[in-house]
Amino acid sequence: MSTQAFRSLHQGPGVLLLPNAWDAGSARLIESLGAKAIATTSAGLAWSRGYSDDNILPEEQLVSATREIARVIRLPLTVDMEGGYSEDPRSVAELAARLIDAGAVGINIEDGRGSKELLGTKIEAIRDRAERSGADLFINARTDVYLRGIASGDAAIEETIARAARYRAAGGDGVFVPGLPDGAAISAIAAAIKPAPLNIMAVPGLPAIDALQKLGVRRLSAGSAIAQAALGLTSRLATKFLAGGMDTLFNEVAASSTMNKLFADSDRR
Repeated sequence: MSTQAFRSLHQGPGVLLLPNAWDAGSARLIESLGAKAIATTSAGLAWSRGYSDDNILPEEQLVSATREIARVIRLPLTVDMEGGYSEDPRSVAELAARLIDAGAVGINIEDGRGSKELLGTKIEAIRDRAERSGADLFINARTDVYLRGIASGDAAIEETIARAARYRAAGGDGVFVPGLPDGAAISAIAAAIKPAPLNIMAVPGLPAIDALQKLGVRRLSAGSAIAQAALGLTSRLATKFLAGGMDTLFNEVAASSTMNKLFADSDRR
């Protein structure tokens, strides 16, 4: 599907729900369950490839994973490229171009521990590189003001809005603010960044979906939560099995016939 189709999903009528995938198998399964787009989780994807999260994953691994996911799905794919795996904006832009070639119509890119000027420059380079190649790319700019505790209270709201303005001016399409704590902060930030869609991440205690929509949220990501839950279940089942217990192995399994059917078409691609 096109980038324009992905853009339109941010305009409603409901909140765009993204239960983040971490490999081709989880992406195809999530697609089959009714998702409207597929987003990756950097943490889950890194773990599935044998690396830690936080800008450690080799670029080749990210590009390969993107290509593998794009092969098996028909939905728009947006890829979390963390901070771009480089401090050099030109290198980050080239990586974004490779992700477009691999099948991505959108990316997440974050400021993390870096400055808003650095991420702004990266976004400018990505936008320029995409336009020069004739590609449309949805750039979701993530700021970690709340996630990393860079500021608190009103200062956190002000800093988030300032960073969002820089990223929008650089060519960003959406603003992702993981770790937003309450309705008041969500509402203030959503109003300040309009018309850019606000993306937040699911956390315990978050208001219900309909309430989030009224507060101005346009996109809600599961982040690494589903991948962590799957690994947590794996840990529990493997621990029991290693202790000689087999009774719980078959309680909530996806039938092999069902899973094989999901990939019947992609087997021929």
